Amino acid sequence: MKRVLSGNEAFARGAFEAAVKVVSSYPGTPSTEITENIKFYDEIYSEWAPNEKVAFEVALGASLAGKRALTCMKHVGLNVAADPLMTASYTGVNGGMVVIVADDPNMYSSQNEQDSRHYARFAKVPMLEPSDSQEAKDYLIEAFKISEEFCTPVLVRSCTRLSHSKTVVELGERCAEVDLGLENNIPKWVMVPANARKRHIVVEDRLKKLTDFSYSSNLNKIEYKSKNIGIVCSGIVYQYVKEALPDASILKLGMVYPISIDLVKEFSEKVDKLYVVEELDKFIENELKAAGIKVESLNRDVCGELSVEKVRELFGEETVAKEVSQLSLPNRPPNMCPGCSHRGIFYAINRLKLFVVGDIGCYTLGLLPPLSAINSTVCMGASVSMTHGIDKASDGEYTKKVVGVIGDSTFLHTGVNGLMNIIYNKGFSTIIILDNRITGMTGHQPNPATGFTIKGEPAPKIDFEVLVRAMGVKNVYKVDPFNIEECMEVLKREVEKKEPSVIITTRPCIFADRSVISSPFYVDVEKCTGCKACTKIGCPAILWDENKRQAYIDETLCTGCGLCPKVCRFDAIHQRGEK
Repeated sequence: MKRVLSGNEAFARGAFEAAVKVVSSYPGTPSTEITENIKFYDEIYSEWAPNEKVAFEVALGASLAGKRALTCMKHVGLNVAADPLMTASYTGVNGGMVVIVADDPNMYSSQNEQDSRHYARFAKVPMLEPSDSQEAKDYLIEAFKISEEFCTPVLVRSCTRLSHSKTVVELGERCAEVDLGLENNIPKWVMVPANARKRHIVVEDRLKKLTDFSYSSNLNKIEYKSKNIGIVCSGIVYQYVKEALPDASILKLGMVYPISIDLVKEFSEKVDKLYVVEELDKFIENELKAAGIKVESLNRDVCGELSVEKVRELFGEETVAKEVSQLSLPNRPPNMCPGCSHRGIFYAINRLKLFVVGDIGCYTLGLLPPLSAINSTVCMGASVSMTHGIDKASDGEYTKKVVGVIGDSTFLHTGVNGLMNIIYNKGFSTIIILDNRITGMTGHQPNPATGFTIKGEPAPKIDFEVLVRAMGVKNVYKVDPFNIEECMEVLKREVEKKEPSVIITTRPCIFADRSVISSPFYVDVEKCTGCKACTKIGCPAILWDENKRQAYIDETLCTGCGLCPKVCRFDAIHQRGEK
């Protein structure tokens, strides 16, 4: 049976057909939908872990128990999981273990544009790279076979364009479940130095065997056409090359690490000129040049995403003119949703002119005008640690005007460790946990603080107040982020203290709890003076009529959160139905 599936849906189907037993992941675009689709297969245990390192280790534990295991993450998540990855390369696996890592060329939703292929070389583990949804499914199944045959974790690389585009997929049956039993092999699994030194030799030997395997593997395919130009490529770039250069001969690498140099040499000897077309870093090109293979240079930008048109331009081919709609569309700058629970606290922060060390999540949007209340964002959990760094660097001087801001999921991901550090090292920082009870920006996945699992089943719920008090924080306060005066009062008081403080906001995301949505508000035009105070909270539902010099509310967008009347000094905003 055939179905049209996205790359992520196909990965999920591949996990089913490969008889995977355990999947543990952390959400992150563009990888999120893999695990979200896997949860519908009852044969597979699936979960959201607090971070990618934990997810990786859960999968490795399942492998140790003799079952097939999978973990999925975006490229920056692999940085978090890098620690266990490096040692798992040494221990190897028992049941097959695969890591799907999804890169994000052009950074559609990421803070950097790293190329995950380097991790395969760094960890000395194989990496496969499918080019469409069919291969996404098939390569995942193949990855488990490679994992078990060569006793290694296997990386499978996706990218935004593959994960989110759809092609036809031939579905298969679920294979028999692998059950190798719990492996009790201390020299293999206990990485004390004496054992690790021996395992390093195993890793190097494995790499040679994998290179030999790559030479004969059906994962790599040669398509001979014109011998004038030979292209080496992989992944989604193969699709661009096929369309842009239909007459070129192509060596498509399904296994991008280790690369079979012998295979590339054979291919290069049958074409006049050899090129490498790849996205982001010159990973394959450098591997070939290091092996002494002559590769023609392309004036390619290592930043951003490739396309059919860009590949044509690289080879001086005429680009096909696109039909561009002349329809004028309004700009749609990123913004917090109407009714977002983060807006009030950021408005209060803005009023106090505090320096805000931000983090990864919806609340990063607090940097945009008119809120303009984020001064740095680096990576998951960095807000807490960096706030402490600012504290120590200034001998406490800056703590009176600096706060760290982090979401609930991100705090549990890696922020909690930073708070431990603040307490242990006698810092004075003020940290705000924006608890909206969901992992918002990646699409509203649950986390250990939401009270339900990936399948919506009830689960124990982390209580942030109890948690941070247990860690040793004495100054813990819950605030309603829509109560501006209360937020300002607590903020002013806590940043003055020479002790760590944690402020927890208590409003849910409107997508996590629809019950918070109520009747919309409207502007009483008789009372509106046009002061624009309401527009400074940045709510998309509040609009400005330039001709009338008055604000008005789009009631189809308004969620009735009640924030805007609290900033209106003229009692001009009221709720529908109020008496």
